[in-house]
Amino acid sequence: MAGSLDAQGIAVHCGKLLDVRAGSMIDDAMVLVDGGKVLDVEPAGKASIPSGTARIELSNATCLPGLIDVHVHLTSDPSESGYQRLGISVPRSTLIGAKNASRTLRAGFTTVRNVGAAGYADVALRDAVREGDIEGPRMLVSGPALSITGGHCDANLLAPEFNFRSAGVADGPWAARSKVREVVKYGADLIKICASGGVLSKGDQPGTEQYTLEEMQAIVEEAHKLGRKVAAHAHGTQAIKDAIRAGVDSVEHSSLIDDEGIALAKQHGTFLVFDIYNDDFILQQGPKVGMLPESIEKERQIGKLQRENFRHAFLAGAKMAFGTDGGVYPNGDNAKQFPVMVEYGMKPVDALRAATLGAAELMGWSGSAGVIQKGSFADLIAVEGDPLADVGALKNVRFVMKSGAVVKNDWTSGTHGTR
Repeated sequence: MAGSLDAQGIAVHCGKLLDVRAGSMIDDAMVLVDGGKVLDVEPAGKASIPSGTARIELSNATCLPGLIDVHVHLTSDPSESGYQRLGISVPRSTLIGAKNASRTLRAGFTTVRNVGAAGYADVALRDAVREGDIEGPRMLVSGPALSITGGHCDANLLAPEFNFRSAGVADGPWAARSKVREVVKYGADLIKICASGGVLSKGDQPGTEQYTLEEMQAIVEEAHKLGRKVAAHAHGTQAIKDAIRAGVDSVEHSSLIDDEGIALAKQHGTFLVFDIYNDDFILQQGPKVGMLPESIEKERQIGKLQRENFRHAFLAGAKMAFGTDGGVYPNGDNAKQFPVMVEYGMKPVDALRAATLGAAELMGWSGSAGVIQKGSFADLIAVEGDPLADVGALKNVRFVMKSGAVVKNDWTSGTHGTR
């Protein structure tokens, strides 16, 4: 899984190395790695490389930190959309997650936040990756998302006689507090709530608020007390504002945010996560993979507005983290969102910072993930060309290192032995 080089004593020679903070390239850099961490970054011509260190030659490549996606569903595939989802068991979704974890890592995303999975499949996936049983990115996971009865994160496809609801359903402040405690008990790193209706759910509307302000305040208070951040699925204008007032750490989708919502996000330091690529997939491929006709229509109504509000929020100075809703589209295609972010107002460096510095801050890993510096995780990827000039270069990652272990190296002819 880790390739032929282990996590000890590696020197990576980069023709160019992106400094994401400065937004500029360092020419001819040597990244020294040991024990899964970066030991130092030095000019290649002056680097002091210990004897016995393996060397990886990427002198024709551009190196940058491993990318971060803060909104994925690794245990989901678009092929299980609509009523087809009812035939997917939790064990099956966990195995789907193992496949998608590998795809995502090999696409250059060395860290992800999985926000919503049935049966704690994402907890099992995280632990399997951590133990080295399977290949995948570093993960923070939420387990089942919290929802009102009949809400976006409930199971609304079955007839009433089945009397079934999703594991995360909790109505009222104290029931919601209890549900926070329950998902933490079973391994959740963060809490995901559904504050508004959604696109891919049956019988609700994205703009409709679901959890009340009082319920969200109880959830956030309980989660923060237990050391967990809260991510709020919220398309609707009022749901976004109430979620921010309740103290959530991030608003997911943020589709119908208005000026007041943007101002509140800036005031509270709340991250906004706009998944603005998957509109293309839903409208083009949704009918083919079984998405409900009402979901396609909801996406037609909301997708363009979300993209324009992304532009508006970015230009207004709101904090943003890169999140794609992987699983709505095929996991592993995460980088397809970068060009859309640039199309709607960002410069390539802004999009890269959202997927490194911003995402790491939201996940609580500033200085460890999303950077290549002394003491950081040894997460490094490499591409051809200059992603600061053409962010589309990130769609073809040719080298991936996670925690000092080489996962993928299409420049294998440039890998040398020890010295």
